[in-house]
Amino acid sequence: MDISMTTENKVPGEAPSVTLTIRLIMQGKDVGSIIGKKGDTIKRFREESGARINISDGSSPERIVTITGSTENILKAFNMIGKKFEEDMKAAHVNSSVPVPPVTLRLIVPASQCGSLIGKGGSKIKEIREVTGASIQVAGDMLPNSTERAVTVSGTPDAISQCVYHICCVMLESPPKGATIPYKPRPASGTSTSGPVVFAGGQLTKLHQLALQQTPYITPGTTLPAALATQFGVQTASQPGNHSSQTHELTIPNELIGCIIGKGGCKINEIRQCSGATIKIAGMQEGSTDRQVTITGTPEAISMAQFLINTRLREEVSGMGGLVL
Repeated sequence: MDISMTTENKVPGEAPSVTLTIRLIMQGKDVGSIIGKKGDTIKRFREESGARINISDGSSPERIVTITGSTENILKAFNMIGKKFEEDMKAAHVNSSVPVPPVTLRLIVPASQCGSLIGKGGSKIKEIREVTGASIQVAGDMLPNSTERAVTVSGTPDAISQCVYHICCVMLESPPKGATIPYKPRPASGTSTSGPVVFAGGQLTKLHQLALQQTPYITPGTTLPAALATQFGVQTASQPGNHSSQTHELTIPNELIGCIIGKGGCKINEIRQCSGATIKIAGMQEGSTDRQVTITGTPEAISMAQFLINTRLREEVSGMGGLVL
């Protein structure tokens, strides 16, 4: 299959027949619309489009809708979803003089593929806008605790379907590079997806708290809050005279440092590559039960590195016999 050519003269009927998965972020009310009464609407969408359409569970205000199938199946599903949203908006504006807004969908795309979607000097995204008539915007920042970005597409259902087709072609031409950390919506306020790890003796230590740390996404110019740093034993120090690069230090017990390094350094190299941060692990000190880990980089890189390190710690502690309450 050759899809390296430009796609401006192609139509969805000529879409390459390969299996793709597209994910979207939707609010609860929008999810309710496509599910329908007793699930009738989503059942019809699945049957008529031929695509697998799954909706994430959970108490988060945001839900993830996953659409899997051939390019043709995916385009049919998007067209049906777009037309349903268009019907909903027309019904809501039936007695209003306010113009009906365009249908808007938020796709999730690995950040490593967004450069190809934008193109050199914005050439590709401009081409997609001109060919499809849809509005398409690629978010500048990654979604929290992930290596993915939101791509917002607006327009008529047909324009959105055409736009999604071009996005599919770009994703096929330029596969994601490196590991992708998928976006998972945060649960609603007051709920928790995980609790403290409790070992057989009921002992709760700073080690286990550290392993459960969920590092928030840090926007440029901000630092890790002092209260959070104190709670999880993270010591922070900004390099003087350098506002774009910062240094953070973590203290990790010797018995867990191996899960961060990995065989032949494979895990630590993966964390470096995914986060873009420089990570140095100090040697063992006589009489000390801990190892010092120094993370240097932009606030975003440090935040991602901390998240990946703590994910490894969580997995390791769970494998040691911890119970998640």
